[in-house]
Amino acid sequence: MSKPHILVIDQGTTSSRAMIFSASGDCVAMAQQEFSQYYPRDGWVEHDPEEIWNSVVEVCREALGQAYDKNLDVAGLGITNQRETTVVWDRKSGKPIYNAIVWQDRRTVDFCSQLKNAGQEKCIVEKTGLLLDPYFSATKLRWILDHIDGARAKAESGRLAFGTIDSFLLWRLTGGAVHATDVTNASRTLLYNIHTQQWDEQLLELFEIPAAVLPQVKDCVAEFGMCDAKLFGRSLSIGGIAGDQQAAAIGQACFEPGMIKSTYGTGCFVLLNTGEQAFQSKNKLLTTIAYRVAGKTHYAIEGSIFVAGAAIQWIRDGIKLISEAAEVEGLAGSLDSNKGIYLVPAFTGLGAPYWDPNARGAIFGLTRDTGIAEIARATLESVGYQTYDLMQAMQGDGEATSKTLRVDGGMTANNWFLQFLADLLGVPVERPRITETTALGAAYLTGIQLGIFKSLNDITSHWQRDALFSPCIDDAHRQKLLKGWHKAVSRVLE
Repeated sequence: MSKPHILVIDQGTTSSRAMIFSASGDCVAMAQQEFSQYYPRDGWVEHDPEEIWNSVVEVCREALGQAYDKNLDVAGLGITNQRETTVVWDRKSGKPIYNAIVWQDRRTVDFCSQLKNAGQEKCIVEKTGLLLDPYFSATKLRWILDHIDGARAKAESGRLAFGTIDSFLLWRLTGGAVHATDVTNASRTLLYNIHTQQWDEQLLELFEIPAAVLPQVKDCVAEFGMCDAKLFGRSLSIGGIAGDQQAAAIGQACFEPGMIKSTYGTGCFVLLNTGEQAFQSKNKLLTTIAYRVAGKTHYAIEGSIFVAGAAIQWIRDGIKLISEAAEVEGLAGSLDSNKGIYLVPAFTGLGAPYWDPNARGAIFGLTRDTGIAEIARATLESVGYQTYDLMQAMQGDGEATSKTLRVDGGMTANNWFLQFLADLLGVPVERPRITETTALGAAYLTGIQLGIFKSLNDITSHWQRDALFSPCIDDAHRQKLLKGWHKAVSRVLE
């Protein structure tokens, strides 16, 4: 048999993947499966937890089959997941009592406004590093407890369990033996005090959440239990868990203060490592836990864009301008300019630094000669503009950042987009050899638990650059583009 390999479950917003990594960080097997998105009302977004679970089991079996066909030894399992998405299930039956409420969901806008008007946001920000927004888990959990018959009474009596997707998967993988999460996912709930590293009693009271539903919080590298042998034919040790964006930062080896990465998946998330200090943003960015290993916590400043790759998905599936996402690169490159077309993809509101849950998407500058290429290019450009806004907010906070931006995620296969990003930001953009850094980060965490890697520093030498994109437009051109973007954004803000 070969050296140990690691199975990673990468449970995302639109698909579930299983990837198997070697000790050198190479992906040797992969399977992926999309699942349904449900939109019961305007601003509501849900997933079926059972469909997610079934997709995870199927892709794991497929990837493991590929590995075993190659006579590879798979020694452990790691999990990375869409954060904030909220599941509540019955501890006895293991069945969810309602659909998963997705991080994009905005149904609790009014409740968040009530708390803001009551002056509660300052305390929440100080304790959690997060803003009071429907994005996070606490108000979603409260909604389920208040709207599902008998849920609150069952929760208070200890019959229900709450978790983000990692917790739900961990429960199922261990046959209901383990109800736990890691510190990065806990830090995204609005219920976890990132300074005391505990579930906060005052916040639980504020959101009316019974402590009995909460999972145990562990380091990102920990003994999370053993996978039920009946699932995959053998038992696997579960040794690493991190929310997707923190896992991507780990996969990008952003371990030094000032290092910064941007992940382009369904949304876009920029994380800046701030070391062992939790800095509070003055520009509506989030303070979050980057990782905790061996009891040592590192923090990050984060900017969250709700719609990035999802905008490409929309022009493919929603308005059917393209048949494949890859088409947008050629369409964008076929034009000499954006012709004054701006798309603001506020389909579920705007995230940082605007934080307007009521904003809605729009396209500006349409003329009779506007075609598919112009809209495709404007869609790509919107992600670059939003990244620019985040980077400006970080600089406004006085945070020292590295002189390059490391990028990853599905959109980074698009060279036109990365060149536009470098031009807009005015800094070089680095794409790593392995762009699926979210899953890779979870593999690294599990590898530390298994002893394959000695420490986080041991991982740094594995990072390799695939391509470098350097800025090549002048500042006057850049400012003209940005002026048009900010004018467009101002029109959708409430």
